[in-house]
Amino acid sequence: MKMTSNILAGKLFDPQSRKLVPNQLIVVSRTTGLVVDVSTFSPDSDALLDDPDTVDLRHLIVVPGFVDAHVHFFLHSYAETSWVDQVTKESLAERTVRATIHARKTLMAGYTAVRDLGTEGAEDADIALRKCLSGPNAMIPGPRYFTANRAIVTTGSYGPKSSIRLNTEGIEGVIGAEAADGPADCIRAVRRQIGAGADLIKIYADYPIRSRLGTLSPRVATRSIPTFNNEELKALIDTAHAAGLKIAAHAKTTPAIANLLKLRIDSIEHASDLHTSPALIQILADPECSTTYVPTLAAYYTMAADIETDPSWLASSKSFRAVLAMGLGSVSIACGGDTGVFPHGDNALEMDLMHRLGAPWEWVLRWGTLGGWECISPRVVSSEGDNDVPFGCIHPGWAADIVGLAGDLESDFPKTLRRVEFVMKGGRVYKQDGKEVPM
Repeated sequence: MKMTSNILAGKLFDPQSRKLVPNQLIVVSRTTGLVVDVSTFSPDSDALLDDPDTVDLRHLIVVPGFVDAHVHFFLHSYAETSWVDQVTKESLAERTVRATIHARKTLMAGYTAVRDLGTEGAEDADIALRKCLSGPNAMIPGPRYFTANRAIVTTGSYGPKSSIRLNTEGIEGVIGAEAADGPADCIRAVRRQIGAGADLIKIYADYPIRSRLGTLSPRVATRSIPTFNNEELKALIDTAHAAGLKIAAHAKTTPAIANLLKLRIDSIEHASDLHTSPALIQILADPECSTTYVPTLAAYYTMAADIETDPSWLASSKSFRAVLAMGLGSVSIACGGDTGVFPHGDNALEMDLMHRLGAPWEWVLRWGTLGGWECISPRVVSSEGDNDVPFGCIHPGWAADIVGLAGDLESDFPKTLRRVEFVMKGGRVYKQDGKEVPM
């Protein structure tokens, strides 16, 4: 058997130039799972068509595998079951089984890499799931899986919260994230996550910490307030960076965002109040700024009772438009929907919403592929290991994570994103002719 296979792409999307390149031959190594070569082929090349190792995708638009930079595999749609009930009433075994199903649905939707930003009470199950999804002979189908293990929060800020033992973290020993207070405790928490095997660190820089006032003062109860102080944030970020890990922060409010940017956080999730501070957007657009903006529009959209009036959706959409107004390419953006809040497998909703809010499809597709790699990429990159190789662009030496779409990106972007006919991850075909290929 040949050590390489050929893919004929009628149109190939290049996220670096943001253009569709016609008639491209992609040579993939079966042994390394990497792209060996990309070149132009003659449309009448009978020799290539007659080769049994050729996959003919001339009728499809070929793109790099999609990347979702914000998922929660251990959660499922809040429209099915609330977050509190999932965390406190579903067993760890059930949540893990669900996570394997979510991984398969995600891959079949064309997403070949994801960043999971917290197990939300499922302890360290993500580390074991990553093992099952990795390598040339993965136990189950799913994307490349980058995990933050247990997110880090301040004491008393996160759920689930007991209605009886008010000063106790969690319910019956189940906690949604790991609490840390003071610089020394923050350093220990980060080191503990690293020791557990996390690919990155996730923190909550603000949150509705006074949620118990819900029936008395809804305005206060739902307002996000900064959690960690500057010394704690610096300890968290510096400890992660010293060990070579990136760190992501949940942050909606401008005070929290401002502190994070000063301390060179790697990514800010949500940032729904950005539209109120042109100065912060200007900082994000500075060429020296290395922070990625992950707006999670899909989470706000799917949780809104009425998208015409819901304040959270309106704020997040205004913030995204304000970033666009700064100039395309000025701010580093990645597509991450907070998938799990809404169904896994509908990850493309985030790219769809970005396009609806005014972003050109070429830029959205760049943010959903190469932008994902730039956000997730480890600080040390090599050609070995599922989570070390570069992805998000079909280029020699990069991962052969390749997706074929039926339709027309220019005239029908939303539907074309969802017409996934072909999926390859690491040189292995998982979906062909619109059907899952048995492992």
